[in-house]
Amino acid sequence: MNLAECITDLADVPEAHLDDVTFDTFTSWVASRGISLYPAQEEASLAVLAGDNVILATPTGSGKSMVANASHFFSLARGKRSFYTAPIKALVSEKFFALCDIFGPENVGMMTGDATVNYNAPIIAATAEIVANMALRQGAEAPIDQVVMDEFHYYSDPERGWAWQVPLLELPQTQFVLMSATLGDTTALKKDLTERTGRKTTEVTGSTRPVPLDFHYVYTPVHETIDNLMAEGKAPIYVVHFSQREATERAQALTSLKLISAEEKEAIAKELAGFRFTSTYGKTLSSLLRKGIGVHHAGMLPKYRRLVERLAQTGLLKVICGTDTLGVGINVPIRTVLMTGLAKFDGTRQRTLKSREFHQIAGRAGRAGYDTEGTVIIQAPEHEIENAKARERAGSDPKKLKKIRKRSAREGEVTWSQRTFDRLTEAEPEQLSSQFKVSNSMLINLLERHGNAYEHAKHLLRTNHDPRPKQNQDILTMVALMRGLLDAGLATRREEPDRYGRTYHLTRELPRDFALNQPLSPFALAALDLLDPESDTYELDLISVFESILDSPRQILKAQEKQARGDEIAHLKAEGVEYTERMALIEEVTYPQPLAELLDQAYDTFAETQPWVKEFELEPKSIVREMIEKAMTFSDLVSTYQLARSEGVVLRYLTDAWRTLKHTVPEEYVTERLADIIEWLGELVRQVDSSLVDEWARMGDEDTPVSAEVVERELAFGVEDPTALTANRRAFTVMVRNYFFRLVDLFALEREEELAAMTDYLDDAPDFPSALDDYFDEYDDVDITQAARGSEYFHVTDNGRLWTVRQIIKDPEGDNSFAFEGVVDLDASDEAGEVRLSELTLSEQ
Repeated sequence: MNLAECITDLADVPEAHLDDVTFDTFTSWVASRGISLYPAQEEASLAVLAGDNVILATPTGSGKSMVANASHFFSLARGKRSFYTAPIKALVSEKFFALCDIFGPENVGMMTGDATVNYNAPIIAATAEIVANMALRQGAEAPIDQVVMDEFHYYSDPERGWAWQVPLLELPQTQFVLMSATLGDTTALKKDLTERTGRKTTEVTGSTRPVPLDFHYVYTPVHETIDNLMAEGKAPIYVVHFSQREATERAQALTSLKLISAEEKEAIAKELAGFRFTSTYGKTLSSLLRKGIGVHHAGMLPKYRRLVERLAQTGLLKVICGTDTLGVGINVPIRTVLMTGLAKFDGTRQRTLKSREFHQIAGRAGRAGYDTEGTVIIQAPEHEIENAKARERAGSDPKKLKKIRKRSAREGEVTWSQRTFDRLTEAEPEQLSSQFKVSNSMLINLLERHGNAYEHAKHLLRTNHDPRPKQNQDILTMVALMRGLLDAGLATRREEPDRYGRTYHLTRELPRDFALNQPLSPFALAALDLLDPESDTYELDLISVFESILDSPRQILKAQEKQARGDEIAHLKAEGVEYTERMALIEEVTYPQPLAELLDQAYDTFAETQPWVKEFELEPKSIVREMIEKAMTFSDLVSTYQLARSEGVVLRYLTDAWRTLKHTVPEEYVTERLADIIEWLGELVRQVDSSLVDEWARMGDEDTPVSAEVVERELAFGVEDPTALTANRRAFTVMVRNYFFRLVDLFALEREEELAAMTDYLDDAPDFPSALDDYFDEYDDVDITQAARGSEYFHVTDNGRLWTVRQIIKDPEGDNSFAFEGVVDLDASDEAGEVRLSELTLSEQ
């Protein structure tokens, strides 16, 4: 029975006893899971039940998630609506599925800005920005009865802290549960919250962890430290790094250690049986896992992160190498945290960790219910380790000690020491600091709210948590923004309030869910009128418009730029350009930006009437477009740009692109080719990582585990497995077309090695070097423009589970005498998760 189903038992309880019975019902459900509430959990839960605001500032591992569950249950039992907020979309998604498991999927929704699911559900998992924008637009009328704000220390985040503060300011009707292990002194926050909501605010603190921590600073190399910890029975060990590259390299470096027994190795093999490692990085991860080593960071595919978490739960993984995202609620149970350093690059500069960051990471050590103690180890920097070794070799001999040449950190390098360690372990988390900031979108949301916008703005700007001088500065900024709206004709002032009490109103209708989804979608829709539907590149240009409004995946763009510069250097060298001039010229080379000039001009024009768009950056780029133009698969993109460590980033971008195209492009702009592309992109995403789709299926009714669309496919095509690659015939046909055009593209570029790698599974692959010689003896070039992808050059014959395909190579003379001919094996394609042939030839007529 899920927790929501327990509510039916409360229907006939007299009001006078309802709170007692509700709490007993919750604790009975907790007990049914073999869990007993800690005193702090019980105190916080009772305070929530009593209607108090709660500030839960207890150590990591003290069960704050259970208090969140209690809060949602009490709200649901009273017929009210509660929100759960988290700082990152991945954590919101993870919490969404956890809440679905606890309360049933019909009672839980999700809003992340990229996707909205079950919007009217009584429990919503959302980013803090979603709740903040609802608070600005609706104020006390917002349908938010309770907000559980996890990781509330993000209140002090310079970029996003405003979103944690705004709900506190604008939702006086709401009950707040603020949770974090590292809040510092909350006296002022507690007082302010009580005054605003009229509710008592209960602070639940506790410096005593259910699982105490033992801190050590060591001068041994990482390998030796791990050996020592293994000998002491301190596994599982989470080795913390401050970049994904370092985490992956460390994991590979540890393969020389013997971490698991033969029995554990066999158990891991059983756990991995049937799991498909489909991507480039999958092979590496599979090898590491079979040696008891895991990797966990945001750049990995979700299915790989979940696999590592599942294996970690079994205790079979002895070492997990990851990043400091561990400190943001990631579900990896560990006994020991081994921090490889106390300095990180924060996006702007290299610096030592803050006390809050240190305690967030350290607090993940020790598993409640399993460990009696958690261990936190901090590695000394390399130069200190070398100095310690030198002192050890010198022993107590004063002469030898005097001769030691101490090493120091490299010039400009931010380092740390035992003193840094001592300070961080003893220091309390830094005081929360207000990061309130005004913006055009904030002003527009206020103008949309019922009532007097001046009073709304005055309340927001004069009663926020900033000091008076900063408030004065923000008022001047808001006035300037308002003048901009009035001057642009976007807002006007009424002599008399309208029926909603508004004296200022917007003259243009805002897009639905403004600031809740892709903020530049209105611009993209307006820019579609600039495209020529008769153009050969119409569909690609439309995709470029929408790619320009998506968040930029820096890892991909950086790799594209690196390759573009490398190609240009090679070209300039071949032309004999001098080194100095070459270096100057390549500074202007960047990643592909189709339609950049057209889009920038359109953006400036659009901003004249809708100045709020200037808060969001237009970023032309070509990732999906390049995949289409070059007929690339997910694996092709990853291998071309060496993105194996960032597969998760690639997948997230492609998923965002697919969602945006599928749900934003108006029907009248969708051609048959564009519909094929969207279908192909969605299937590509699902085949790369279907873990989220699988979770949806498990949450659904057991009698209808798959969608109606998939059932229709199964009936139409007689497919035994509706989730197989070939089940979606439309998408698979596009994949086959892309596979053959990819052969043509590589052939045109004379990429012999890549052609060989693409067909290395065939027993009798074509002799590409010989075929290239034959072709280029007759023709100077290969046409790989859009014209070469026409239906007259591609023919497929459906013979059931074997398709015969002919892809003509378009030569400059129009002879059409060379063609790739192959047989697509649908069964082999399903097994591989991508197009597979049983034979391929390159014929000449």
